[in-house]
Amino acid sequence: MPRTLQSAFDAGMQCLASDPYGHDSAPVKADGDRREATVRGVVVRYYVSATVLTVTVVRVVYI
Repeated sequence: MPRTLQSAFDAGMQCLASDPYGHDSAPVKADGDRREATVRGVVVRYYVSATVLTVTVVRVVYI
């Protein structure tokens, strides 16, 4: 990933981490804690664990 995109992606992920259910994210199937969002043109699939305040990214697709 080019450095400029990496910087923009990192900033976008910080925003997403502050509100993992917002920022145009969508639930994956029936599980509201499994989410998918596009961050600066990169598709990110992640899992939110509110009990321990953790967002775990399970897949990043960059083409």
